[in-house]
Amino acid sequence: MKKRTWMLLMSIVMVLSLALVGCSKDTAGEKTDGKKSEEKEEASGGTLVYGRGGDSTSLDPAATTEGEAFKVTKNIYETLIEFGPQDTELHPGLATEWKASEDGLTYTLTLREGVKFHDGTDFNADAVVFNFERWKAGNKEQFYYYNSQFGDRIDSVTAVDAKTVEIKLNTPLAPFFKNLAMSPFAIASPAAVEKHGDKFAENPVGTGPFVFKEWKRNEKVVLEKNKNYWEEGLPKLDGLIFTVIPENSARLNALNAGEVDLIDGVNFSDLPGIESNANLQVFNRPSMNVGYLGLTNTRGPLKDKLVRQALNHAVDKQSLVDNFYAGKATPAKNPMPPVIAGYNDDVQDYDYNPEKAKELLAQAGYPNGFEMELWAMPVARPYMPDGKKVAEALQANFEAIGVKAKIVTYEWGTYLDKARMGEADSFLLGWTGDNGDADNFLYVLLDQDSIESNNYAYYKNQEVHDLLVKAQATVDEAEREKLYKEAQLIIKDDAPWIPLVHSEPALAGSSKVKNFLPHPTGSDIFATVELNLE
Repeated sequence: MKKRTWMLLMSIVMVLSLALVGCSKDTAGEKTDGKKSEEKEEASGGTLVYGRGGDSTSLDPAATTEGEAFKVTKNIYETLIEFGPQDTELHPGLATEWKASEDGLTYTLTLREGVKFHDGTDFNADAVVFNFERWKAGNKEQFYYYNSQFGDRIDSVTAVDAKTVEIKLNTPLAPFFKNLAMSPFAIASPAAVEKHGDKFAENPVGTGPFVFKEWKRNEKVVLEKNKNYWEEGLPKLDGLIFTVIPENSARLNALNAGEVDLIDGVNFSDLPGIESNANLQVFNRPSMNVGYLGLTNTRGPLKDKLVRQALNHAVDKQSLVDNFYAGKATPAKNPMPPVIAGYNDDVQDYDYNPEKAKELLAQAGYPNGFEMELWAMPVARPYMPDGKKVAEALQANFEAIGVKAKIVTYEWGTYLDKARMGEADSFLLGWTGDNGDADNFLYVLLDQDSIESNNYAYYKNQEVHDLLVKAQATVDEAEREKLYKEAQLIIKDDAPWIPLVHSEPALAGSSKVKNFLPHPTGSDIFATVELNLE
C-alpha cells in the first residue's frame, strides 16, 4: 500500500514538473508543436504598434533584400526551417524534420501537417515545389536572394508525397539548411501568387501568425491575428501595426506619448533617459551586423585601389563609435562581424592616418584630392542610427585629405535601387546577417556573382570568387573557415568598402510589452509577444 501511494505521488510530481517545463518554454518565446497549454489560453490581446524609420519596399519576401520588408513579412509568412528565438540555431518550422545525403547532394524535408495558408488553401509539398519553381523561373533582378544563395545549384525539387519534399543539388552547398531558414525563402500561397500576379507584393498571403489587412505606402502596414494559426494559443496579440516615423527623436516622442508601443533606431545617447523611465524599457538585439561606406569600384577615382585605401586611412572609426554609438559598437575591420565563424582577427585594419592617406592619393595621381558624392541613408538601421550625421563626420574626414564629398540622399526605396545600379560614388549601407554564416556576408555582399544584387560596390576579384565558391561546396567547417579567412585578407587589400562599425542595436518599448525577443537577423516574430492591458 505504501509503495503504491509513493508511486502515485511521484507520478503527480513528474506531471507537474513537465507542465512547468512546458510553461517555461512558452514564455521564452519558443514554439511548441501546436499543443495548447493553460498559459496560452490567457491571451492578453490588444494591438501592438511598432514605430520604424522607413517603409517596406515589398511584402513579397522573395523579391526584396531589405530589412524593413522582412520585419513585416516574417510575421505573415513562415519558412521551412526556423531559427531559435535569439540565435541562428535551426528549429522546426513548416518542416518538422530534415536530412542531407552523405554526398551533400540530396536534401529531404518532412512537412508539418494540418497547416493552411491565410486564403484557406492547404500547405503541402506541392506548395513548396511551386515556390521553388517560381524563384528559379525569375531573373536575378526579380529574386536576388534565390540567385545569390542558390544560383543554378538546385537541379530539382520534387513532391515525394503530400508531406515530403526532396531537393537535389548538382554541387554540395554547406549552408543549405541555414539558407532555407532565411526570411526571403518563406513559403507563399500558390493560389494567391497566381491570383494577384505582379500585385502579389501588395497582397501577401502566407501561413504565419498574422494576416495582412492594409498597406498605406510610407505610412503603415496593418496585420491582424491569424485565428486559424496552426499553433494553438498563438498569436497572443489581436493585431500588429508597423508605422513609419522617419526621425529617431520623433519616434521616441511617440513612444513617450503612448502613440506606439515599440520603436527601433534608438539614438544611443537616449538610452540613459529611457532606462530611467519606469514606463519604458530597453531591448538589446544580439549583434550580428556591419555598417560600412561602400566605394563603387567602377566609378572615377574609386577604380584605383590606392584611392580606396587612402579613403580607408582617412576615417576616424573610433570617433564615430564615441560620437554616434555611445560606445555601443566596435570599429570594424572586416566585412563580417567577429561572432561569425571564419572571422579573421589577424587582419590589420587601416589605421586612422590622414598623412598616409594623402601619400596614397598622390601616388594615385590625385595630390590635390578630387570630388565625389557621398550618399547618406535616409532611414535608421541597427548598424546606422543616424546616416546623415555619420555622413557629415565622414565628409569632414575626407575634407582633411583634400577629397570634397557632396552629401546626397533619396527616399529609401529609391536609394537602394540607384545604389544597386552603381549610380553612387560612395554610399552608406550595412548588413544584418540573415543566417549566421560567413557565406551570407562575404559571398552575398562582395562576390562578383552578386553584382547588381547585394554587391553594390561592384567589387570583382576572381581569386576571392574562387575561394568563396570553394567554401560553399566544402562540408568540413575548419576548412571553410580557413578559406574565408584567406578571402578576407585579399578583400582588405582591395578595399572595396570602408567597414565602419559592428553595432549593438537597441530598441525601446512600453513597459506593457511582454515576451519580445529581438532577433539578431533583425526579423522579429511577434507570435508570443503580449501587451499588458491592465
